[in-house]
Amino acid sequence: MLWIPFTILAAFIQSWRNAFQKQLSLSVNATGVTLARFIFAWPIAGLYLALLYHWQPTIIPQFSGSFGGFVVLTAICQIFATAFMVLLFQQKNYAIGVGLAKSEAVLAAVLGVLFFASALSPLGWLGVLLGGYAVFLLSGSRLRELSWSTVLIGLGSGLAFALSSLFAREASLTLGLPFPHGAAWVVFLVISLQTVLLLFWLLIKDPATLLKLFKQYKLTLLVSVSSCFGTICWFTAMSLESVALVKTLGQIEVFFTLLISVFFFKETLKRRDKVGLGLIMLAAICVMWA
Repeated sequence: MLWIPFTILAAFIQSWRNAFQKQLSLSVNATGVTLARFIFAWPIAGLYLALLYHWQPTIIPQFSGSFGGFVVLTAICQIFATAFMVLLFQQKNYAIGVGLAKSEAVLAAVLGVLFFASALSPLGWLGVLLGGYAVFLLSGSRLRELSWSTVLIGLGSGLAFALSSLFAREASLTLGLPFPHGAAWVVFLVISLQTVLLLFWLLIKDPATLLKLFKQYKLTLLVSVSSCFGTICWFTAMSLESVALVKTLGQIEVFFTLLISVFFFKETLKRRDKVGLGLIMLAAICVMWA
């Protein structure tokens, strides 16, 4: 049951990371904000891995071709998922797009069953579907407000996040290391690869964006640190339990986000928000019992 506290902590950290990313996106383009997730994160991930080996020594794994493929696919999918999410910040109907991006739990469940030999109980499926509907309800979605660009970007982000999570779980399981070393290796290698790829791209195509990031190094550091700790918690949870259940429980991120809006921004909750939160809690209970 350790996947439950790791997932809750991941959701809490991610709610703050998204707030930092949104603030950074006001002055930095999508590629730059995506790089901000990783640029200061890889040393933290490396230190975490080193501390794990100091605390609980085990073998250094032999990296297979399949493991390398899963790491590359995880890194690329997560880059696209984050870039799409940042593009949603710039959409007029941002909340609707984010609601669609949160379809990742449902997409992960379907893709996991079809292509990754995952299995969900009826109670698990009920939790996944309830959670998906709750997040869409909380986004304030109305069909007449949907634009094709928002729909495509939102679903693209959800699909890319779902695939990155499924590939990360496969990579961790491929190593066959004791908990939580496998997930720690995946976190370190994925973040390192993402940093190299995006740095190389921006150095060639858009060096001005790198200057903007370093001019706002404090905000960039906040994005990186929160992203790194969030990723460690997500990948650790997904090494223990199916992606669909982890991501469904992780939708309590919306609860934390609303708490931030109420207590820090003095906003009030609408009736729809309360219903959506109730459904998320019901979905969380379903997947924990499943």
